[in-house]
Amino acid sequence: MDVGLTHYLILSAILFSIGLFGTLSKHNAIGVLMCMEIMLNAVNIAVVAFSRYLVEDTVLLTGHVFALFVIVVAAAEAAVGLAIVITYYRDRETVDVEKADSMKG
Repeated sequence: MDVGLTHYLILSAILFSIGLFGTLSKHNAIGVLMCMEIMLNAVNIAVVAFSRYLVEDTVLLTGHVFALFVIVVAAAEAAVGLAIVITYYRDRETVDVEKADSMKG
């Protein structure tokens, strides 16, 4: 059985759904960040799959380069997000996103 574009898109949709559900249902800020990373990886799978199966010229790696940029931005987002979570934890001693309704000290 050949693995085609449909299989990658189904995998991407499942991963994105898991990440979206986790982002909307978690109360822990670190869990929310991890679920957002899952959603970004699902988008990367879809972009690379589209690039592989829909671009006729195999030399063009536009989808792969775009995915690489998304990975770099996701790493920066994770670093900044974790820094914010650590700072918030030092101030309030909790990482519950339900209690983070204001940025006041």
